[in-house]
This record gives sequence, C-alpha cells and structure tokens, in this order.
Amino acid sequence: MLPPLAAEDHWCAECNIDYTKIEIDDALTIIKAVPELARANVELVSGRILQLRPDDSWSMLEYLCHIRDVYATFTIRLYRAQHEDRPAVEPMLNDLRAHRFAYNDLEANSVLEELEHNVDGFAYQVDRVKDWNRTVSRLPEEIRTSRWLVRQAMHEGVHHLADMTWVREQVEVVTKG
Repeated sequence: MLPPLAAEDHWCAECNIDYTKIEIDDALTIIKAVPELARANVELVSGRILQLRPDDSWSMLEYLCHIRDVYATFTIRLYRAQHEDRPAVEPMLNDLRAHRFAYNDLEANSVLEELEHNVDGFAYQVDRVKDWNRTVSRLPEEIRTSRWLVRQAMHEGVHHLADMTWVREQVEVVTKG
C-alpha cells in the first residue's frame, strides 16, 4: 500500500515547513541550494561511512540517490501537469528503487553531479509553468496542483538532507563509540 501524499496545505512539524506559506520563488531558491548542501554533508564523512545504515534507516548514500530521483521525477510530473489533462503519475516506489538500482553501491560524486543536473532541469521546468493550478493525480483521491509539486519537491530536499545529517550523526556515534 502506498503512503498518502502530503496535502496541498501540508505542514511538516519536523522541518517546520508550511506549504501554504511557501512562494514558488522561495521554494526554487531553496531547491537550487540542495546540491551544495548535499555535497557539504557528504564531504563530512569518508568512504564506507556513506553506505552504513543505522537501524532500519537508509544510508546517507541512499538518501542522496533518493533526493536525486525526486528532482527527476518531479520534473516529469510538472511537465505532464502542464501538457496533459490531469495525468495519473506513477508512485516513486522509493524502497524498490533503492534496492533494484543498488543505490548503496553507487559512487557519491557521480550521484552529486546527477543531482545538480536534475535540480537544474527541475528549475528549467518551473520557469516554464504557465498555470499553477493544473493538476496531477497519483491515486483518484490525490489530486495535486503544479504549485504543490514545487512545494513538495522543496520539502523532499530539505527533509531528506536532514535525514542524511541524522544518519551521519548516528553512524559517527557507532563508528567512534
């Protein structure tokens, strides 16, 4: 079963992000900073540390790959929202992707470069939006606007950068312990 999508008026208590207060330009500024922030986080650790998983969490590398994929996926979703009549979009199937595409075996610098390209592509697509009220749906009851797609993409980056930091801190405790 798929977890539900965040609502149009979502508020994330962990990130203190209120979708109703996010302007598109502000979201895009934050999104454009994600690759640099991810690189800074990755550069704080070395080697295999990126691949270690505390508890049942993903590793830093797996979170990094997921963030990369978010911007590719949301670029396509935003494009489809503008060019199709309420398209049904595929779920990301995050755990399946992480496993099938062996995220934890990838090279971090390559993923960081791909993240930069995906964020640039997303920003390019955002600049071409003509109607922020055009929608997509993942499930029949989950209708989301183009505006939501940008806010959600921003939140995904912020939230999962925090997850990477949490994983790094947990792994450092265990490896230095």
